[in-house]
Amino acid sequence: MLLPCEVAVRSLVPALRSAIARELTQSYGLKQKDVARLLGVTQTAVSKYTRHVRGIVLKIEDVEEIQPTLKEIVVSLVDGHISKYELVVKFCAACEIIRRKGLMCELCRLSDPSIQVQQCFVCHPDTCVQQASKSEG
Repeated sequence: MLLPCEVAVRSLVPALRSAIARELTQSYGLKQKDVARLLGVTQTAVSKYTRHVRGIVLKIEDVEEIQPTLKEIVVSLVDGHISKYELVVKFCAACEIIRRKGLMCELCRLSDPSIQVQQCFVCHPDTCVQQASKSEG
């Protein structure tokens, strides 16, 4: 069984980078090489993100709750007011939002068809507390 973070590395992180790269190139007019430097990836990766070749497993743009976090990341990158460590924290916050909404469940199932997502409570803390209470009682 893959851990949710492993699934996120394969699918969610590229989707986040893709959304950020597109915003930086389209709205702010940054060159791909500059976006690559800001995100710590190659120019080729940015090219694939902006052409919807990579990072398309999850449509981040459709997740309303994550938009403020993405906007904050983009603005901070453009302004140069975010460290690598702060960027990691923002990516983790975005991942947490996606997990809480249950949007990674299908990605986990696709990664490991033996996972029964309806029984999984890993990404949903409120369900986790309920499951723990049931097992103790």
